Parts: sequence; C-alpha cells; structure tokens
Amino acid sequence: MGLIEEAGQGPVGLDTAILIYWMEKNARFHPILLPFFEAVHKGKIAVVASALALMEVLVAPYRVGDAPLAEAYEELLGNTAGLHLVPLGVPVLRASALLRASSGIRTADALHLASSLAAGARCFLTNDRSLSSLPGLRVIQLSDYAGPSTSLHERARRRRG
Repeated sequence: MGLIEEAGQGPVGLDTAILIYWMEKNARFHPILLPFFEAVHKGKIAVVASALALMEVLVAPYRVGDAPLAEAYEELLGNTAGLHLVPLGVPVLRASALLRASSGIRTADALHLASSLAAGARCFLTNDRSLSSLPGLRVIQLSDYAGPSTSLHERARRRRG
C-alpha cells in the first residue's frame, strides 16, 4: 500500500520534519512527498499541522538570515489549500499535557499529536520512530516508504534504535 492510500482522505496530521522535507526538497523524501502534496493541492487529502510547526520551521532560516526561505515557509503554512494550522488554544494545551503525563513523550511531540487529534486527524505522518500510534490516531513513518538511506547520520540513528 502506498502513502496516499494509507493516509486516506484525512485529515492527516503532519510533523514538522515532513514540512521541512517538502519545502527544502530533501533528496530522499521529496520524491515520496511529491504525489502526496499534489493530492493535497487537488483537494483529495486534507492535512493539518500544529501552529507549533510554524515556529519550528522558522528557526533555521532565521538563524542563518535566510529571509526568503522563512517567507516561503510562512506562505506554505499560511496559504496552502488543504493545509490547516491548528491553533494552540487551551483545549490543545490541556490534551497535550494529558498525553505527556500518560506517555512521557516530549512536549513538542505532545503538542503536534494533540493538535492533530483536535483537528480530527486519523493519522499522523512523521519520521520520528519514538512516536507510537494513539487511540484514534495512527502514526505513519515516512521512512517506511523510502529506500535505504545513504546518509551516515540516518544509518547511525537506525542502528541506535
């Protein structure tokens, strides 16, 4: 089964890494994401991301002074048909705290997962192997759809677990 079929019609929650792979045309993952984001643009799949993702994607461009990349990220997250940013209001923050308390996952991950659940997502697309499916939210690993990594960093990360 391919990524689009596994994701279904959505909404699909997106982890920040997925947005970075897409925007920066990651050599390994962009080819897998191309048909996925084409389906988003055509209205076949709805996607959601936590408002936290905006902060996370802007850090690196701001750090190196890359204003055009920062603007491109803001355009992607603010004006892409089929992509909705979930605000970090009290209900999402409360749900994040419950997730963190019950599972011990990191704060940022809890915010992303709670945001996806709040938006009615049925699955969450990530590359974070530390995340597991939750009741009502299936975690999909993007790397399961990619060939073997040639990156030393990626191979070392896989060996660690």
